[in-house]
Amino acid sequence: MDLVFALCNNAPRRVLLACVAAVAGLLLYGLYLQELVGLVPCPMCIVQRYAMVLLAACAALGAASRKRGAHLAAGLGVVLFAAGGAFVAARQSWLQWYPPEVASCGRDFYGMVENFPLQRAIPMIFRGSGDCTKVDWTLLGGSVANWSFLAFCALAIAALVFVLARWRSLPQSADPQV
Repeated sequence: MDLVFALCNNAPRRVLLACVAAVAGLLLYGLYLQELVGLVPCPMCIVQRYAMVLLAACAALGAASRKRGAHLAAGLGVVLFAAGGAFVAARQSWLQWYPPEVASCGRDFYGMVENFPLQRAIPMIFRGSGDCTKVDWTLLGGSVANWSFLAFCALAIAALVFVLARWRSLPQSADPQV
């Protein structure tokens, strides 16, 4: 564990850039599955993509800075967005294992325009239209949502270790003895 802490403290920008590279690879693979394999993303898949993009943005901003505080903030942002993405992926996995009687992941276009103001309807249009409960693809028995959950958990754990390492290396203030 000391070796991991040493890596996080001696090369924090490289660790954050590795996080960005991992997320970029995951997003590219998701685009491959969408464009070349033909999988239609569902609204929950799109939310997970947003979480990945925000996670990568936090890591990239942290890597751009030389300040320890920025590294800590970036690590905490990565933990936060990874936890959010893991929650959505876990919920989607649950829906795939125990599908409801009526699958409903989002609204149709006309229902959005009729029921929501235009400024709220436009972002909804860019959500996926696939069925969140449908399993179209598996790898080693796991669906995209299952693998997404594992990726988010791995990123969250790595970011937590990074934050702990950076926190542990903060200069300790001298506490006066009482």
